[in-house]
Formats: sequence, C-alpha cells, structure tokens
Amino acid sequence: MLDIQNLTLKYGQSQILNDMCLTTKAGEVTAVMGTNGVGKTSLLKAISGRHPYVDGTITLQGQVINHLSPFDAAKAGIAYVPQGREVFPLMTVVENLETGFACLDKSDHKVPDHIYDLFPVLHDMAARRGGDLSGGQQQQLAIARALITRPKVLLLDEPTEGIQPNIIQQIGRVIRILCDQGDMAIVLVEQYFDFAYELGDEFTVMKRGAVSFNKRANGLERQTLYDAVMV
Repeated sequence: MLDIQNLTLKYGQSQILNDMCLTTKAGEVTAVMGTNGVGKTSLLKAISGRHPYVDGTITLQGQVINHLSPFDAAKAGIAYVPQGREVFPLMTVVENLETGFACLDKSDHKVPDHIYDLFPVLHDMAARRGGDLSGGQQQQLAIARALITRPKVLLLDEPTEGIQPNIIQQIGRVIRILCDQGDMAIVLVEQYFDFAYELGDEFTVMKRGAVSFNKRANGLERQTLYDAVMV
C-alpha cells in the first residue's frame, strides 16, 4: 500500500531522518517504535505532507506521490492523527468530523453511520464542543475525523498517550476492525510497548533517524522486540 525509500529530512542543519525506509500492507498494522527523539513523528509528518523532506520517494499503491501538501496527501488517501489530537476546541463534535469533508467530493459530505458504530460516544456527544471532551474522547474524535476522509493509509501518532485504560482498549478494538476490513494500511507510532506488540503485524524500530530493526510479528518473541527498542 505504502512504500517509502531513502527518506531524508532535516530541521535546519540537523538531519532527523537518514535514508529511512518503510513499507506497509493493506489489512496490517506496521508499528514504528523507538525511544524519544529518533524521528518517529518526523516520519509521519513527512508522509502526511506536514514537513518537507530533502530526498527520498513516497509511493502509494504503486504511484509516486513525492512532496505533497497536507491537503493533497489527504486527497491521495493518507490520513494523519497527530500526537496531541488537535481537535478544534470551539467546534462541536459533528463540526470537527465535518472538517474531514475538505478532501472529499461534495456527494460524500456526510458522516457515515459506521463512524458512530466504531465510536458510540461521539454520537452521544455530537453537539458538545471538542474542547469539553475528555482526553480519551478527543482521541476518538481525532481518529474518527481521519476516517471521514476514507483513507488508504492511516497514520496514528501515540494514540494511547494520556488515555485511560478502557479507552485504550476501545482504540485497539477499532484498529483491529479496520485491519480486518482489509483495505487500509495502518502505521502506528507508539511508546506503549504492550499495545504496539499486541496489534503489530510488522515492527520497525528506529534509531537516529533510520531503521535499526525490522521483523514480522510471526515468531517474534516479546523480549527480542523489547531489547531492540530499548538497547
């Protein structure tokens, strides 16, 4: 679904990504892991068009889509749920969801029922302002807003950060449902080791802006992955 080759990104004179490579498959979760500051968020920002990169190739379903703007990336089928959620605090839940219409044809400007099936709390709080929701509810809203765009690739940056355990379980359930549908690839950047380990089909560990470890989940022992992340 998504193929990234030799991606290089800089902040000023500091090189953050160094020939970074990543591939994803439809119906799978690719978990990107590593300690703080290794470039995980920068990778998602580059893919989603939020930060320019110096070199490299991004291919979506066989089509090169280099250096897209955030709008064009969303229109191409890349949805980004940023760390910190970034919901619009003064807009209602429904209005937040409707911002996802921006990259869709006008005929698709409606909130599908399955969004509320995945996140029933959003239906119950449809008229409430985004800023009045709890952190967990805002995270559900942010994911739902991304799904409104009908993505081929869903980028999730630390979706469990600051979230209560029952909401974490629900988000995990939603990720499994989306994978089972088989038409979307999910890139999960996550510090919560057990959450990522349980959901991942493939694991990419980053160090110093590059891949230091890449393995399929089949037969991968928990300790082996833990050592790769922490060492």
